[in-house]
Amino acid sequence: MAYFDNIRLEKGMYGTGRSFTQVLEQLDPSENYKNTELDGLDAYQRQLKRFDIKVSGENSDCVQKFFQTSDSAALFPEYVSRTVRQGMERENILGDILAAKTIIDGTDYRSVVSDPTEDEKKLVPVAEGAFLPQTRVRTSENLVKLNKRGRMLVASYEAVKFQKLDLFTVTLRQIGAYIARQQLSDAVAVLVDGAENITKSGAALAYSDLLELWGAISPYELNTILAPTDGMTKLLSMSQLQDSIAGQDFHASGKMVTPLGAKLLHAPSAQSGKLIALDKNCALEMVQSGGVVTDYDKLIDRQLERAGISVIAGFTKLFPSAVKTLTY
Repeated sequence: MAYFDNIRLEKGMYGTGRSFTQVLEQLDPSENYKNTELDGLDAYQRQLKRFDIKVSGENSDCVQKFFQTSDSAALFPEYVSRTVRQGMERENILGDILAAKTIIDGTDYRSVVSDPTEDEKKLVPVAEGAFLPQTRVRTSENLVKLNKRGRMLVASYEAVKFQKLDLFTVTLRQIGAYIARQQLSDAVAVLVDGAENITKSGAALAYSDLLELWGAISPYELNTILAPTDGMTKLLSMSQLQDSIAGQDFHASGKMVTPLGAKLLHAPSAQSGKLIALDKNCALEMVQSGGVVTDYDKLIDRQLERAGISVIAGFTKLFPSAVKTLTY
C-alpha cells in the first residue's frame, strides 16, 4: 500500500473513467489515516499537503506552485475541476428540484417512465383472490438529450503564474456558476415541455390562482415553485405572503417565503409570465456523463490558452403529472 508521499503522479491517472481523486483513493485509502493528524483529508488533499500547496486564504500560494515538479503539476487539473464544482454547487438550485441524479459513463441513456392514469392512482379495495392493480414501469422510447456546457480558459501561463490561487479560484468558481445557470435553464425547459398549463383567473396574479395550482397537482405534493424574476416580484407582493413572520425572515436572511408550504425558488432563465409547480420528490431526473471534464494534458503542460472545462448532462421527467405550469 503506497503512502501518500511516495505516490508517482502522472497524466495517466486522468481519463480512466474515474476521477483523479478516486484513483488516488485506491492507491492511498483515507481509512488508513483515521485517528492521525491527516484524518479528515481525502487523498487529493493529502497530495496538496505533500507539496505544501495552499489553495485558499490570504497566505495562498501562486499558480506556479503547482508546477514546481512534474508530480505536483499533475495535481493542477483536479484543482481546476474541484473549484469549478464548488462554483456549480454554490450557484445551483438543482438539488432543490431533482428527484434523482444518475451518473453514466457514456452518452446514451434511457430513463424509466411510470405515469399512472387517474384510475390507477386510486388504491381501491381488492377482493380475495382478485388481481392487484398494476403500476406499469417501462423504458423511455427516447434517449435523454445530453448537453455539453462549459468554458474555454483563455490565458497564458505567464499571465497567471504569479497570481494567488485564492484569486484564481474566484475565476474558476464563476465558470462553475455559469455552467450551473445553463443547466438550470436546461432543466426548466424539460419541466415546461408538455406540462399541463393553467391560465390565471383574473387580470393579475392572485392567491386564488396558487390555490388552483395546488389543487391541480394533486395527488402529488406541491412542494416547489420555480418563478422567473417578474413572477418572484408578483408573488412576494401578495398580501397573503406579507405576514410579519415571513417578512422578518425574508429581510433578515433573504430566505424566500413558502406559498402554500412550497419552496419558492428564483429561476431567472424561466419564461416570463409562467410559474412552474412540481413535486420535487418524483418530477425530474438529472443524467450526467462523468464529472467536470478538463483538458488535463494541456493544463499539466501549462497550455492554458485553449484549455476547455465542461460538463455533459441532461434532464428527463419521471412523472409528467407531477409538474404543472401557471400562465399569468
